[in-house]
Amino acid sequence: MTSRTRLAAENDLDAAADALAEAFEHYAWTRHVIPDDDYAWRLRELQLVYLRHAHAHGFVGVTGPADGVIAVLPPDAPDPAPAVVDRIVQLHGDRLGRLGDAADTPSEPDSWRIETVGVVPARQGQGLASDLIRFALAEGGRRGADRFALDTSDERNVRLYERHGFSVVSRVEPRDAPPVWSMSAVVGAAAPMNERIKT
Repeated sequence: MTSRTRLAAENDLDAAADALAEAFEHYAWTRHVIPDDDYAWRLRELQLVYLRHAHAHGFVGVTGPADGVIAVLPPDAPDPAPAVVDRIVQLHGDRLGRLGDAADTPSEPDSWRIETVGVVPARQGQGLASDLIRFALAEGGRRGADRFALDTSDERNVRLYERHGFSVVSRVEPRDAPPVWSMSAVVGAAAPMNERIKT
């Protein structure tokens, strides 16, 4: 099957941020960690910050005119620059401390991280998320990745990722916060023969 996903260029990132803001408008975790005041604007700005970082140090994939977006970082990606951290702190406002609510999720230090996957609501249910994930696994593999990790706060996403070879590593239920599933996948030659993910 021909992929509908391509590597994003820098001039795709604004549209990609718009798409992710639309996709995550009602997402439990972003609602938890972003203030209600100017929520839509803050959400879109944060997505753009994170997309720029992923584009510079990993890769971003988009479908079509950015109806769907995926961002992936390698295990050796640097931390955001101080000015970027300041911007993140500003945008999270008085909910910055809530980012630590998922601190108990296990780290996967040798894994490439799928930082975000989002599809605009009008295009959901058309296979774009699966296409994005397959693209990320293949592109990451082309760059030497053999392990991937991600977190999600939506149980429906757990089922989606499981279909692409991910397994739940842990489920954390922070007090007064959405649950967080941590998932991982081993691909290519690093995986046992009977568990290899075909990309």
